Amino acid sequence: MLKLIRLEWKKNNVGKYIRNVVIMSALICLFIFALCYLGIANDPDTGVPDAAPGNSAISSSIELFTSMAFLVFTSVMLSTYIVSAYKNKTMNLMFSYPIKRQKILVSQMLAVWIFNFVALVLTKLLIYGCILLGSQFMVSSFPLDYNMASMGFYVQLLLKAVVIVTMSFIALFVGMAMKSSKATIVSSFLLIFLTQANVGDFSLSDNAVLPAVLMVLSLVFAFLSIYNVETKDLN
Repeated sequence: MLKLIRLEWKKNNVGKYIRNVVIMSALICLFIFALCYLGIANDPDTGVPDAAPGNSAISSSIELFTSMAFLVFTSVMLSTYIVSAYKNKTMNLMFSYPIKRQKILVSQMLAVWIFNFVALVLTKLLIYGCILLGSQFMVSSFPLDYNMASMGFYVQLLLKAVVIVTMSFIALFVGMAMKSSKATIVSSFLLIFLTQANVGDFSLSDNAVLPAVLMVLSLVFAFLSIYNVETKDLN
């Protein structure tokens, strides 16, 4: 399986994805830093940060923007690795190999999942670390509500990264069902609206039940994506 995953990375030129994710992470980090220390979120009349309900602390903004970015980025990779392969008929060639179709599809899904999980974790650590470093020299517009010396911080960071990256399998299922890369990406945006929306003072992103439900649904959709692949007609 590891050989298949490495083959997927090589075949799809993982280097360009590394470059893109580095650029994306740097831009998010720069934006959050400016949000925190350069006052770009401050109301011009009052000078007080103008934040949506539930986003009064800096960790909320970090989680919001990294989750949005990587949910879409993961879905784009899945559409390229899998949905486009079906659409362009290159999957026919792959399925002609003496390897079970399910194993090939799972290796593609894992190649994308592993890449984005590691990238998301590193991006979050970079941003949290930069904000913490900046607090040594500047005054933050938002409370720094996290402790990087705590084990709980890293446990939460890893769990949230798992949920966000795994949720992209819902978008993958929609894209495969409709045989459309665009449908995969549009579905990822709909998932963002679902998970990050505010209803009055109630924030869905702070709801502990919703991520658990979406995680279970994501795994169900991942299973459904590979369930009938051995007998499914590729045409």
